[in-house]
Amino acid sequence: MSDLHISGFKDVTRIAPARERLLSAATPHERTERVSLTNADERVLAESIAARRAVPHYARAAMDGYAVRAQDTFGAGERNPEILRRREVEERSVAPGEACRVHTGSELPEGADSVVMIERVEEVGDDLEVFGALAEGANVAPVGEDVAAGQGLFDAGHRLRPSDLGLLKSTGVSDVQVKERPTVGVVPTGEELVQADPEPGEVIETNGLTVSGYVKRWGGQARYRNVVTDDREALRAALQRDLTKDVVVTTGGSSVGERDLIPEVVGDLGEVLVHGVALRPGHPVALGVVEETPVVMLPGYPVACIVNAVQFLRPLLKHVGGLPLEEHSTRAARLARKIESEPGYKTFARVRV
Repeated sequence: MSDLHISGFKDVTRIAPARERLLSAATPHERTERVSLTNADERVLAESIAARRAVPHYARAAMDGYAVRAQDTFGAGERNPEILRRREVEERSVAPGEACRVHTGSELPEGADSVVMIERVEEVGDDLEVFGALAEGANVAPVGEDVAAGQGLFDAGHRLRPSDLGLLKSTGVSDVQVKERPTVGVVPTGEELVQADPEPGEVIETNGLTVSGYVKRWGGQARYRNVVTDDREALRAALQRDLTKDVVVTTGGSSVGERDLIPEVVGDLGEVLVHGVALRPGHPVALGVVEETPVVMLPGYPVACIVNAVQFLRPLLKHVGGLPLEEHSTRAARLARKIESEPGYKTFARVRV
């Protein structure tokens, strides 16, 4: 604990040690599942993957032109073209002294080993004049030029992107083994909360919805529960219901007022690891564990709720799900006015850039 104090809080913990206590109390799950590529975007691989086939899996023309045998062009020049017999496009083979019209990406006809660009030839009746010698393999994309069969593509732990899915499909992969998304019970609390049409003194519930969206964005599966009133037994039942999840998140009721019952209920069922963190807005956050399930008790003020979700829920989900924790992107900007920050506290200020 630190030597920071806030009225009503026994101790206030700095962000880093508070986060460390939470993560130390949480065990990463080892569950995996196999999903199709259509459902694999943003999923994290549980296994390394190699190409099942080469890309391209056939030799193909890299240019529009004519497929030929390189040796048939030896000695060709601007003033001394080699003359070959032209074959139709649909022909599948090229004999000595012949040339077959091909387009970029076309399969190289059997017998051909190079492609002469259309700019380097002239069609004369059924013949083709070639104005330059070619080396074997010229203007040809060989089998496996992009990816060789058996080539390693991605290691376990890699987060799949849309471009990765296209690569996997092109190499013959149709499904992948990925880590299961951690499950999260999201429990909004407060007897003043309603879902719509608030009367005076009532507030529309938004924190649970917002947090559920962030859970999905951070790689989890959220179960967004109905609002629970400020009643000890109701809160106890709501927490116990979601202990089958990997994580439980509550919103509201985390401070030290008469109606802030969540930390007390969590303490009765398990252990409160931290109550009060040196950050603003949002110092009345609480972190606990019940029957090995971590519980994140977020404040009810929406900005404070989001700030604490980023600071504690996000790294917790990554830890439990065995997912990589990427650094937040930042940018430098000049303040238009001074921002006050209490000594010993980390202040998160909303700005417009």
